[in-house]
Amino acid sequence: MLNVHELSAKDFVGLSPEAAAALAAKVLQHIGQQDQSLAQNRQKIESQAKAIEFKEARIQSILFELRRLKAWRFDAKTERMNAEQRQLFEETLAADQADLEAQLAALKAASKESGDTPSTDTRRQPKRQALPEHLKRVEHHHEPENTTCGCGQAMVRIGEDVSERLDIIPAEFFVHRHIRGKWTCKCCQTLVQEPVAPQVIDKGMPTAGLVAHTAVSRFVDHIPYYRQEQINARSGVRTPRSTLASWGGQAGASLVPLYDAHREFVLSCPVVHADETPVAMLDPGAGKTKRAYIWAYARSGFDISPGVVYEFCLGRGAKYPLEFLQGWSGTLVCDGYGGYEQVLQKDKRIGAACMAHARRKFDELTRDNLSPVATQAIQRIAALYKIERQIKSFSVEDRLAARQASSKPLCEDLHDWLKLERQRVPDGSATAKAIDYSLNRWDALTVYLDNGAVQIDNNHIENLIRPWAMGRKAWLFAGSELAGQRAAVVMSLLQSAKLHGHDPWAYLKDVLTRLPGHMNSRIDELLPHRWQPD
Repeated sequence: MLNVHELSAKDFVGLSPEAAAALAAKVLQHIGQQDQSLAQNRQKIESQAKAIEFKEARIQSILFELRRLKAWRFDAKTERMNAEQRQLFEETLAADQADLEAQLAALKAASKESGDTPSTDTRRQPKRQALPEHLKRVEHHHEPENTTCGCGQAMVRIGEDVSERLDIIPAEFFVHRHIRGKWTCKCCQTLVQEPVAPQVIDKGMPTAGLVAHTAVSRFVDHIPYYRQEQINARSGVRTPRSTLASWGGQAGASLVPLYDAHREFVLSCPVVHADETPVAMLDPGAGKTKRAYIWAYARSGFDISPGVVYEFCLGRGAKYPLEFLQGWSGTLVCDGYGGYEQVLQKDKRIGAACMAHARRKFDELTRDNLSPVATQAIQRIAALYKIERQIKSFSVEDRLAARQASSKPLCEDLHDWLKLERQRVPDGSATAKAIDYSLNRWDALTVYLDNGAVQIDNNHIENLIRPWAMGRKAWLFAGSELAGQRAAVVMSLLQSAKLHGHDPWAYLKDVLTRLPGHMNSRIDELLPHRWQPD
C-alpha cells in the first residue's frame, strides 16, 4: 500500500504522465481525507471547550451562591421576627367558655354546701359524640373489695356501667436496627450479604416515616422547624432545626418528578380553577422580607378525581399563569384580577367569573344598610345558590338541564333588573360600582349555565388555598425562592391526598419509601388519586 508520508521528489522522476497523474490523485485524495479529519477534530475540540466552559460557569455560579448564603448566614444582620402567633378567635372563645363554665360549676357546688337552693338549669346539654371505634381500648375494672352483703349473703353481679375517657401518649421515637448477616465460602472466597434497601435520604439517620412526619408537621400542621426541634427534645431526641430543614430539602427534591406528573394530571381537566395569594419571602441581603405569590390551580369542583397543584412565583404578573397553563385549553374559573385577561386570550380558553365575588360587592353595602338595591340583589343571587345546592349531586348532563330550566330564567331576570337599577343610581356611588362589577362580567358570570362541569363560583380553589394563609401565620415567611418552590411541591401532593380522604402522613411515608426504587415510567401509581394504602 502506498505510504504518502514516505514520498519524496525523487519518486516522481522518470514516471510516465499517466503514472504521475495517478500518484498525484492519490496524494490529493489523502490530503482531502486529512483535511476532513482535521475539521472533525477541530469541531470536537470546540464542542468539548464549550462543555468545559459551561461546566466552569455552573461551578462558579454554585460557588457564588454558597458564598452569598454564608454571607447572609454569618454576616448580614436580618431584622428580628417574632415567631409567636396570636390565638385564633375561635380558640379564645372556646377557652373563655370553658373557664366560665368551670367557675359556674364551682359556684353551684358552693351553693349546695351552704344550703342555698341552686337555680334549675333547664338548658339542653350538648350530646357528646362517641369515641372512634378504631382507637385502642385499655380496660380498667373497678369492683367492690367485699361482695358479701351485711346480712351475710353473697351479692350477685347484675350488670355494669361503662364510661370512656380519651387519653394520649406523646409521639414515641424508636430505632430500626438493620442487621445484615455476612456469609462467606472459605473454599471460593466469596462474600454474600443482603444489599441496603434504597432510602429517600441515603446513609441518613431518618426513616421515610420520620421524614414524612417532619414534612406533615410543617406543611399540614404548620409547625415551624424550631418548634419541632423543641417538641422532639422533650422526648430526648436532638434534631436541630438545620437537620430538619435538610431532611425537608432532600424529600422535596425527591418529590419533584411526582409533582410534575401531578401537574399534568390536574391540567388534563377541561375545567380548572385558579387563584393566587401573597406570601412573604425572606430577602437576607436587604434585611427584610419581600412579597411573593402562591398560584393555585385545581380540577373542577365537580370532578370525581379532585386535585390541586401550587406554584411559587416571585410576582403576580400574567406571565406566571401563561407559562404554567401553556398548552392547556378549556374553561378557567377565576376572579376579576386583570392578569387573567391575557391568559384567556390564548388557546381558545373560556373565562368563568365568580358569582361569590359579585355577591360580596352587594354584601358590603348591606352591612351598613347603605342600599336597598343591594339587599334585593343578594336575595336574587341566593335563589341561584339554592338551585346549586339542590343539583350538586347531579350528573353533568342533568345539572346542565336543571340550570337551563331553572337558573337561566332567574339570571336573565337578574340581568334586566340590574340594568334597570343602574339607570336609577348616580354614577360613582357604591351601589353603581357594585352593579357595574356584575354587568361588566355578565358573560363570564353566566358561563356556568351552559356547562354542567363549571361551578357557579370560585370558592373551591379559595378553600384549597386557605392552608397557605394559615401557614404563613405560623412560619411567617419562605426562606428563599427554592424553599417556596419546595413547599409548593410538598403542599400540592399532601393537599391532594387529603382531597381523596388519605391520611397525609400515611400517604407521604409510603411514597417516600417506594420512590427511591420506583420506576419512573410507573410514577403515576404514586399520585394521590391512584395511590392505594398497603
